[in-house]
Amino acid sequence: MSKKNPRDMVGYGSKDKKIEWPNNARIAVQIVLNYEEGAENCVLNGDSHSETFLSEIIGAQPVKGRHINMESLYEYGSRAGFWRLHKLFQEKKIPITVFGVGMALEKNPEVCNAIIEAGYEVASHGWRWIDYQNIKKSEEKKHMNLAIKSHTKIFGERPNGWYTGRCSPNTRDLVIEDGGFLYDSDSYSDDLPYWETRNKKKQLIIPYTLDNNDMRFATNQGFNTGDHFFSYLKDSFDVLYEEGKTNPKMMSVGLHCRLIGKPGRIQSLKKFLDYILKHEDVWICKRIDIAKHWIKNYSE
Repeated sequence: MSKKNPRDMVGYGSKDKKIEWPNNARIAVQIVLNYEEGAENCVLNGDSHSETFLSEIIGAQPVKGRHINMESLYEYGSRAGFWRLHKLFQEKKIPITVFGVGMALEKNPEVCNAIIEAGYEVASHGWRWIDYQNIKKSEEKKHMNLAIKSHTKIFGERPNGWYTGRCSPNTRDLVIEDGGFLYDSDSYSDDLPYWETRNKKKQLIIPYTLDNNDMRFATNQGFNTGDHFFSYLKDSFDVLYEEGKTNPKMMSVGLHCRLIGKPGRIQSLKKFLDYILKHEDVWICKRIDIAKHWIKNYSE
């Protein structure tokens, strides 16, 4: 890495970092539930057009006005999808991390109360569920501060984790400059956490996933049925579990209330959870658990 080319193309490389998870688990499985509903692009939120991303309308075009169909598709996630998923996680005693968008959380206190009572971790998913690629750094920083303030007001403490998702080239710098996040998940570059140093400041990166992710129900060349999703998750788990005999790894699973929360899809998630629960030496945990374990044992 250099200032001219800051990308790290090597990572752990051939060294294949040797680690130990708690209780000598062969794999750490981490479930993320994205809560974005109500913070997407919408003229009611002051945006110039409607949302186009991650809904049942694949290839949606922006509407310069209210897009009632798009709005109601997002509303399904907060009205029905979240509760179906919440019931499943509670029944199976699955600890999860919620990637919560500040504006979305503020619009549904009942969901926030359920999250608190369940003891889910909430990492900040930003203030808005929009694309920050071309937004000025100063505006993105303002939104980050709004997200932290909102999170603190709702949950009584600032967030430990950060994930923008549709991030910009400035996002990582802003996370490090803030200095209050134990981990940043705006990366898909590894199956293990790693440290990144900028201007002599270290930041723990816990990579996320876009392949073990129900978003592919709403993209081209994606999952058409729950069986596709289950098969893909199972294959990912099986490979990492086998590798875990000698080199334990991490598996992230990304979920969205309005997508996997549909009746025709949630059965695949149930099947996957039942599958991994039958295995020994599996650490199902929150993202903050991984962060604390890594900070304590692998600070270099």
